[in-house]
Amino acid sequence: MSDRKNIFVLGLDEANLPTLRAVPDVESYAFHPLLTIEELQHGEVSVADLFEKAQKVLDDFDGSIDAIVGYWDFPVSTLVPMLSERYGTRSTGLESVVKCEHKYWSRLEQQKVADAHPRFGRVDLETDDPRPPEGVNFPMWLKPALSYSSELAFGVKDQQEFREAVDEIRKGVARVGRPFEYILDRLDLPEEMAGVGGQVCLAEEALSGIQVAVEGYVHNGEVTVYGVLDSINYPDSSSFLRHQYPSALPEPVIRRLHDVSERVMRQIGMEAATFSIEYFYDPQADAINLLEINPRHSQSHAELFEYVDGVPNHHCMISLALGKDPALPHRAGRYKVAAKWYYRWFADGAARQVPTAEDIERIEREIPGVRVDVVPEEGQRLSETPQQDSYSYELAHIFTGGDSEEELREKYDRCVAALNLAFDETTPGGRDQKNV
Repeated sequence: MSDRKNIFVLGLDEANLPTLRAVPDVESYAFHPLLTIEELQHGEVSVADLFEKAQKVLDDFDGSIDAIVGYWDFPVSTLVPMLSERYGTRSTGLESVVKCEHKYWSRLEQQKVADAHPRFGRVDLETDDPRPPEGVNFPMWLKPALSYSSELAFGVKDQQEFREAVDEIRKGVARVGRPFEYILDRLDLPEEMAGVGGQVCLAEEALSGIQVAVEGYVHNGEVTVYGVLDSINYPDSSSFLRHQYPSALPEPVIRRLHDVSERVMRQIGMEAATFSIEYFYDPQADAINLLEINPRHSQSHAELFEYVDGVPNHHCMISLALGKDPALPHRAGRYKVAAKWYYRWFADGAARQVPTAEDIERIEREIPGVRVDVVPEEGQRLSETPQQDSYSYELAHIFTGGDSEEELREKYDRCVAALNLAFDETTPGGRDQKNV
């Protein structure tokens, strides 16, 4: 089997193995884990240490290194081009990744080619009396220049909430901001980024409307959008209830989303890489606004593309890294629509009853076209599960495929009932659903 291509996956996790193994030509690939999720995402990361650890694994490998890939945010997204440069594998350049991930730099690039973005500005974290940037109005979002999964992102509607959010961001910004500065030091930064650094806070006017995700890739300088998905929140909340594919938006709106995405990605200068861009579409104003750019495809959507198009979107990432045609088939899957549901809890508690692997297998067998990943372990406090947003806790991710939205909802409801998750009493002062 020496002719198999050795593909190193940064942060290879159990949840993504089934969809990685569902890509075309998988029999000619050998997937190798490179660093664990714990090493990559928990605590304050040191990019220099991770780079060194990864190099040791690769240097000790007895065989060809054909591709180095990843589908997570920082530091994975930045380690991919750094390691690819070191080992001569295909990837976009480090600067193009940082132009997506550094939220302030990304906004500066976006405004050069599009006006489809909210008003924004930097917030001074050093001052005793922090104020919103000039021209940015409440309600607004405050967020670090770089964060994981909406960590330290706060919706604020007045000066008091603004101050409280700034205090929280001050306390936590270094965890990701400091290691990010190691990356910025490797780049020849433009004048507009001089002195900005990684521990910076961004304020942006709150957007409203329908949230959408646009997935695509850049191959030989050409930007291709291969999918648009709707992101639907819990009522009166900024936390996702589900991602649904394909989008139900009108065709002219989808064409505009394609156009803005292509212009912005060309400006950023990506090559041989996937991307996922989040937008808001406001039907009342018929306005599109770009929320953020992820310099990787969304592993969250892999099952959805497999259900609807017949091939998971990991295929694009792997093909680009190997110099092969990354095109996805269109609507060749078993179902017309698919969704990833986030089963959430809006207060703290400890998991008292968690289904076993056998229970989950039985549910997946009994309800066709579903896949379930449970987040907490038995006895674990929800507040101790990593990578949560500022307002809720994820209990399970439930993937459903069907021929109508009703069918998706019915399968989700059946899964929730079958999981039978139970918690001890929620603690007073836990998270509730109130936010902008």
